[in-house]
Amino acid sequence: MIRNDGPEGRGPVWQVLDRHKQTRPPIWLMRQAGRYLPEYREIRARAGSFLDLCYTPSLAAEVTLQPIARFDMDAAILFSDILVIPDAMGRSVRFEQGEGPRLEPIDVDDIAALRDDGVVERLAPVLETVRLVREKLADDKTLIGFCGAPWTVATYMIAGRGTPDQMPARRFARAEPVAFAELIDRLTEASMVYLTAQIEAGADVVQVFDSWAGVLDEVAFERWCIAPMTRIVKHIRAHAPHARVIGFPKGAGLNLERYVRATGVDGVSVDWTVPLSYARDVVQDLAAVQGNLDPLWLISGGEAMAEEVDRIVETLNDGPFVFNLGHGIRPETPIDHVTALVRQVREGRP
Repeated sequence: MIRNDGPEGRGPVWQVLDRHKQTRPPIWLMRQAGRYLPEYREIRARAGSFLDLCYTPSLAAEVTLQPIARFDMDAAILFSDILVIPDAMGRSVRFEQGEGPRLEPIDVDDIAALRDDGVVERLAPVLETVRLVREKLADDKTLIGFCGAPWTVATYMIAGRGTPDQMPARRFARAEPVAFAELIDRLTEASMVYLTAQIEAGADVVQVFDSWAGVLDEVAFERWCIAPMTRIVKHIRAHAPHARVIGFPKGAGLNLERYVRATGVDGVSVDWTVPLSYARDVVQDLAAVQGNLDPLWLISGGEAMAEEVDRIVETLNDGPFVFNLGHGIRPETPIDHVTALVRQVREGRP
């Protein structure tokens, strides 16, 4: 279902990533489909488990499209989860209500036993969701697929859950470097074919979430974040040159410039700790910038949020820029604050 039309038909987010200047920045929000929406909560209650929702294409497509219907976002991002890849590779994955994901912690022997073949086939329901969304999504909206970055996915596989600084994975990488390198390599291979399959199903753009990049030192960041992402981008360039790639190495700090230069991403999401002047003067010459409103401003709303939105747009909109948050929407976010944010980004303040 690859679209062969020109840039106007792939939506403004794709256009920005292709360095087509926009008068006002396009907007979409990470976790724009989620628990803050009553229509999401209703479907989530009907679906059963969280993974059942991810693997039921009709419901996952409906959830993906909810923020388009309510807010008219410029892009839809696939509703799924970064842990579907370890699930497809044979690891037990479940989601505890109010506590997040739980996996059986992986050890050296388990890494050797991971299933590499058939990952895409086992994720066929997710790819069907992409196809359904593309059929229903207007041509002027960008469809974004995604996966978790190998390092971030590996941290959950090793610890069995999220931890404050992912010390179990960092320690494992030092104690078992050969096994850990194998795990990263196998996750990279699975991510490459999975993202390419999403593009073939209809995604215009893919984003790779490296949510735990910020806990690594300089050498580990190069090895476990930059090197795998470079392979992923090269694979997509070779197999789907029309697609665009966004990287999100959250917390990368001064490693951000090196990440963008080395990986060759078309765009980079920046969290709220990245100074706007740095994003403008250093990063924006290398790739489109996406971000970076602190999600807590969206919870607060009002004049304080409006001033911060103006500051971000005024600083970054002279270059290629997609407005977004510096991380995902929080569940307690008021819906009317999201409505006000979208209106301000689109129209400015009176």
